[in-house]
Amino acid sequence: MKLLVTATREYQGKTLDIDCEEETVSLFDDKGHRLSTLGWGTLIAHMLSIDEDTRFAHSRVHPRAPLAVKVRCRTEDGKTFDSLTSGIGGGGLFIESSTPLAPGTELKVEFALPDRPNQKFETHAKVAWTRKKPERYLLFPGMGVQFTEIAPETQTRLIELVESLNRSRATT
Repeated sequence: MKLLVTATREYQGKTLDIDCEEETVSLFDDKGHRLSTLGWGTLIAHMLSIDEDTRFAHSRVHPRAPLAVKVRCRTEDGKTFDSLTSGIGGGGLFIESSTPLAPGTELKVEFALPDRPNQKFETHAKVAWTRKKPERYLLFPGMGVQFTEIAPETQTRLIELVESLNRSRATT
């Protein structure tokens, strides 16, 4: 199966050729010359070796920053649980959990931000992806949730907080 690259500017005109019998992906230039070939095993191993921030960066509109914030979650069927985040962004959160909810599960998420601990923010979200076991002793199991309803002022505060956190980390 040949796929013409049209959306990514620096690769426009190139072609990806997926060969299911050989289990390879090849890259061709605009003149049809083969530039590279990868076996599926190599490609899969690479995809699994990168951390989730890198793995999902292409699908995020807003940057994230590592931050632990207490959250209270409530599912549509009324189940309520408290947890911590390990990452926040204007588009969602990563919620630590040893028993993450299934992708697609909708929930309400209530939290406060460090600069205003008495102000509660409530959003609606859905589980976008899960990590069922720890990775490399550093990344906890849990779920990435994407906001489906968030007040514009809440989202603005999150975006500003993430920018500030990322700026301060870049200078240290």
